[in-house]
This record gives sequence, structure tokens and C-alpha cells, in this order.
Amino acid sequence: MGGNSKMNLITPETSYISENHLISRCIYHVIFCPKYRRKVLTEPIQLRLKELVYQQQNEYQYSVIEIETMPDHVHLLIQCSANIHIHAVVSNIKGYLSKILREEFPELKKRLPCLWTHGKFIASVGTVSLEVVKKYIENQKGV
Repeated sequence: MGGNSKMNLITPETSYISENHLISRCIYHVIFCPKYRRKVLTEPIQLRLKELVYQQQNEYQYSVIEIETMPDHVHLLIQCSANIHIHAVVSNIKGYLSKILREEFPELKKRLPCLWTHGKFIASVGTVSLEVVKKYIENQKGV
């Protein structure tokens, strides 16, 4: 583990991030929704959104494990180092997506004052039930 370089140890059985004197496996389930839970994420927007999330992995220091989009919300399963604040990572992702998607799909500007709700759901994997996730998504309708 010597040296200052970052090394990803990813195998089918495990995935750990080793950097300096830290080995970590921090995987998060992230959900965020368009403002007012509007169903604005059409299929072309969903495809572009996924491309953008994958493109920013190195820039924002996360790895996508899984991504699923629906017309009114986005699910991400991402991994990042324990040294990285997950809140900042998700805020960066949402900000970047909003900027690019609103530039490329002008209809988003017409339908919403801003693309995303301020809120986000973040849970470490294995600590949240499906019921909690459903409640969170449902509660985003009025935001």
C-alpha cells in the first residue's frame, strides 16, 4: 500500500479502494428527483443523463456500479473513497447534469425553473429498506 498513488482493486467478489493508509469500500444508493417530481426525463434525456454520469466518474471521483432512470427520478449505486464526501459528489453530479441537460434539451428550461429538487437521498448499501426508498420518492412530489 505504499506510495501516494490511488489504486482500485475491483474483482467480481470484492471492490475496495486503496489509497495511502486507507482501504475502503463505501457504496451508496443515491436517489434524486426533478423539481416537483415532474416526469420530464424522457428516453433521450435518460440516455444522455447516463452517458454524462459515466463520463464524470474520474472528475468527481466516484465509480458507477449501477444506474437506473425513470421519468421522475434517478437511482445511482456508486462507490467512492471514504476520504470523499458523498454529499459533495452527489451535488456535483446534479449540478453538472442540470447544466448540460438544460443546454442540450431546451424543453427542460421551459417546464422547470431548475431541474432538480434541492433534496437527495443517500444511504450506504445494506442499511435501507425498499419501503424507505419508496417513501422518499413519494415525498418528493410536492418539493
